[in-house]
Amino acid sequence: MESLELANQIVEILVDKQGEDILVLDLQEVTTFTDYFVICSGTSQRQLLALKGAITEALKQGDERVLPYHIEGESDGGWVLLDYNSVIVHLFSPEKRDYYDLEGFWQNARVVVRIQ
Repeated sequence: MESLELANQIVEILVDKQGEDILVLDLQEVTTFTDYFVICSGTSQRQLLALKGAITEALKQGDERVLPYHIEGESDGGWVLLDYNSVIVHLFSPEKRDYYDLEGFWQNARVVVRIQ
């Protein structure tokens, strides 16, 4: 599966599960470790856990059985990272998202999708 196709599929899952302030950044011109970041906020620990579960289950059940290379963080910590190699998903509580400010840090990346 192409990396942009994977990022778009993840966005669809996040929209279906009512993730908030969804952002896809194209990092291909600014770094070599991944192609895209998908960043999303969840309103509670429970929602962050549901978003994480929805992504991992839907991609695992899909035609291509896409599995994460690494998962880091917990919903109770306010930040969950799902590493799909060419796409890295960041699920944040609003407070942690403001604190880490990935959008500001990667401000030279091209915005592909923003759903507020």
